[in-house]
Amino acid sequence: MSSHRPQHRLSVPDIQRRKGAGSLVALTAYSTPMARLLDPHADLLLVGDSLGMVLYGMPSTLGVSLEMMVAHTLAVMRGSRRACVVADLPFASYQESPRQAFRNAARLLADSGAQAVKLEGGEEMEETVDFLVRRGIPVLAHIGLMPQQVNAMGGFKAQGRDPESAERVRRDGLAMQRGGAFAVVIEGVGEPLARRLSEELAIPCIGIGASPACDGQVLVSEDLLGLSGEQVPRFVERYARLDREIDEAARRFAEDVRERRFPEARHCFAMRE
Repeated sequence: MSSHRPQHRLSVPDIQRRKGAGSLVALTAYSTPMARLLDPHADLLLVGDSLGMVLYGMPSTLGVSLEMMVAHTLAVMRGSRRACVVADLPFASYQESPRQAFRNAARLLADSGAQAVKLEGGEEMEETVDFLVRRGIPVLAHIGLMPQQVNAMGGFKAQGRDPESAERVRRDGLAMQRGGAFAVVIEGVGEPLARRLSEELAIPCIGIGASPACDGQVLVSEDLLGLSGEQVPRFVERYARLDREIDEAARRFAEDVRERRFPEARHCFAMRE
């Protein structure tokens, strides 16, 4: 009998138990090859609606459809074995009512195999989160800078940097915890506020442009790999410059083709005698 055992995929309860027990690592993934590379290093793979901007060149996440999220989440599931996979509910797929949210969240999980959904919102979404969780759909909440509300916020602007805004974000975090979210992403808020929320909430707080005191950190993978151009948010650390490596590889290929140095004999198939 083979001694090989299938690798255990981290579950939602596994993520919940990490509160105060070591930093969680979360990365975005949108494809099978990227998921395969990131999976050994990540606790959470987030199939974010940021794919609309990162992969499709959209100006915001608002044009992403549920069908796109299902397709890309399926690709990530095929490329991963260890990480807990969470898929974003796209704009206009859950804001209308708890029933609409359940219908689309259930389809997203059933058709893709993801373990949880992520949705943006605070106090106004508490009832929806509770409705989903009570019906077996785990929810990762997202507060602070919420990209799906870019028009209402007047752009991608940091939140919670004045007392009134900070209290609103704090109430949002508490509402998401009451609703039953298993964890919360805190994006683009003042560092003291993110630190306070991480101390106050009993669920894991995953920061992006928030605080090192959060229970984990998430970045868009293309940002940290240097594939997002020269302009990146201030909270991004570029751990590689793959854009330069790709540019150089493409330049060398083009040069070799034009100079007829590629393909060589070793790249070609011989005739059978």
